[in-house]
Amino acid sequence: MFFRNLTIFRFPTSLDLTDLDTRLADCALKPVGPMELSSRGFISPFGRDGEALSHSIGDAVWLSVGSEERLLPGAVVNDLLSKKLAQIEEKEGRRPGGRARKRIKEELVTELLPRAFVRPGRTDALLDLEHGICVVDASSRKSAENVASEIRRALGSFPALPLNAEVAPRAMLTGWVAGDALPEGLSLGDECELKDAADKGAVVKCQRHELACDEIGKHLEAGKQVTRLALALDDHVSFVLGEDLVVRKFKLLDGAVDQLESTDRDDLRAELDARFALMAGETRRLFSVLESALKLSKAEA
Repeated sequence: MFFRNLTIFRFPTSLDLTDLDTRLADCALKPVGPMELSSRGFISPFGRDGEALSHSIGDAVWLSVGSEERLLPGAVVNDLLSKKLAQIEEKEGRRPGGRARKRIKEELVTELLPRAFVRPGRTDALLDLEHGICVVDASSRKSAENVASEIRRALGSFPALPLNAEVAPRAMLTGWVAGDALPEGLSLGDECELKDAADKGAVVKCQRHELACDEIGKHLEAGKQVTRLALALDDHVSFVLGEDLVVRKFKLLDGAVDQLESTDRDDLRAELDARFALMAGETRRLFSVLESALKLSKAEA
C-alpha cells in the first residue's frame, strides 16, 4: 500500500485515541440501503473481510474509510422523465406543471434506486501521532475532508485543519524554478504549471521538460507564476507540489523501495507492515522538509 496523493491536515499531538477500534466500530461501514444514495464508514485497512479497523506501527496509525454509492445517472432519470411526461401529455392533452414534474421525478428515483448498481470505494489515511498530521490519500480537498469528517464522527472531536503556510506557496515555487536555492535534499523534477497572475489568464503546463531553461525563464519574465511543481527528495520520493499544498503523484523511488527488498517477510501481513512503515517514514521525512521550507503553521495544542 503506497499512497498516490497526500492531502495533509494538522491536529494537536495531545489527541486522545483511547479505545480507538471501539470508537471506529461504532462508525463502521454499513451496506447502502435500498433507498439510500450512498453510505460511508470505516473498514479494515487489510480489506473488507478484515476485523481490526486500524493498524499501528509505532506512532503511525493506518485507517481506511470505505464507501458504497448507488449509480443512478441523471441522464437515465431525465430520459425516463421525458417519456413519462410525453405519455401524460398524450393521454390528458396537457403537459404537467413544475410541481407535478418534480413529484414524478421523485417517484422515478424511488423506483430506480433499489435496482441501481452499487460502486464500492475506499480512501486510506495515516495518522502521525508524533507530528500531529493526518495524511489522506486523496488529491481532492473535498474527498479528504470527508475522511476527516468520518474520523471526527468516530472520535467525537478531531480538531484537524488543512495546512497553512506563512509564506506564499506560489511565490516559493516560482523562486525555486527561477533559481533560488532549494531546501536540502530537494531537487527539481520535469513538470510544472505556470499561470498568469491575472484572473483567467494564460496557463502553461510542462511535462517531461527541463525546467531550468530559457523557455521557462521567458514565461517567468512575462509575469507567470508556478502553481504546481515536480520535485524529488533525495533518491527516495518524487512528487508534484501544488500551491494548495496538496502533494500529488507521490511515488517511492528505488532508494526507498530498496529497503523493502532487504527485509525478510514470510507472509502478506508482514509485507503490508513493511510497506506501511516505509510509507509512514518517507511521508514524515517529506513533511519535515516542507514544514521548514514553507513555514507551515502548527496546530493549537
